[in-house]
Amino acid sequence: MPVAPKTVLCIHDLPGFGRAGLAVITPVLSALGVQAVAVPTAVLSSHTGGLGAPARLSSPGYGPAALAHYRRLGVRFDCIYSGYLSETSQALLVEQAMEYWPDALKVVDPVMGDHGRMYGGLPAEMVPALYNLCARADLILPNTTEAALLLGDPLPGPGATAAEAADAAARLTRVCPQVLVTGVEAGHSILCAGAVRGVEGYTVRTPLFPRSFHGTGDIFGAVMVGRLLQGNVAQAAAQAAAAFVGECLRATPAGADERLGVWLEAVLPRLMPNELPRR
Repeated sequence: MPVAPKTVLCIHDLPGFGRAGLAVITPVLSALGVQAVAVPTAVLSSHTGGLGAPARLSSPGYGPAALAHYRRLGVRFDCIYSGYLSETSQALLVEQAMEYWPDALKVVDPVMGDHGRMYGGLPAEMVPALYNLCARADLILPNTTEAALLLGDPLPGPGATAAEAADAAARLTRVCPQVLVTGVEAGHSILCAGAVRGVEGYTVRTPLFPRSFHGTGDIFGAVMVGRLLQGNVAQAAAQAAAAFVGECLRATPAGADERLGVWLEAVLPRLMPNELPRR
């Protein structure tokens, strides 16, 4: 009999327009042979990066009710993967999921800011709320700005160095046992600095594309989660994730609107296994 696919509980925002959040996470995980169960933290007409004020569909009771339903159904999650949270109550929702499914791999992308500033609209209380959430995770995926916020360091200016990212990753292992600081520009490369508690750190490098598209961090995180569930170690999973983001960037025409995200649709088949099992 075929092996049942791994199942991931994805607690992220769902934009209707613009390739970000659950709009890219779900198809990426599906292409990797992983079942994605989506619990939206916010349903938006578009993502919040430069496309004007989106329409919002809000239902604070949905998340807790969804988790309770999955428990009644006896759903088993192999991973709990969280991203953009707009309120501290949503961090508590992720913590609740971690308590319901304690054996699941717990991956947190502590989405709070970028380029040396915190995202507008997030309350200051999100920093301690996400710190507490990261302390319960197995792996966290901050960028350099988010790493500084979690550590209480001054926010980085342009040009954070590889050494600074590696130092931040190492110090964050006091909070979470595995850390990957993402999106560090270093010459003609972009790198991620990884650290594992009690083990020597590692670096993943890929060629730098001088464009900044929304949603690439969500694609990266989804590929990494999928590869981890396939049995890859963190460094190999991160390398695969970075390489796929690079493929998406190469597939996106010059002059494409960066607000709308990379053109991943034509590249998704490259994530699929060469031969699918027969029923």
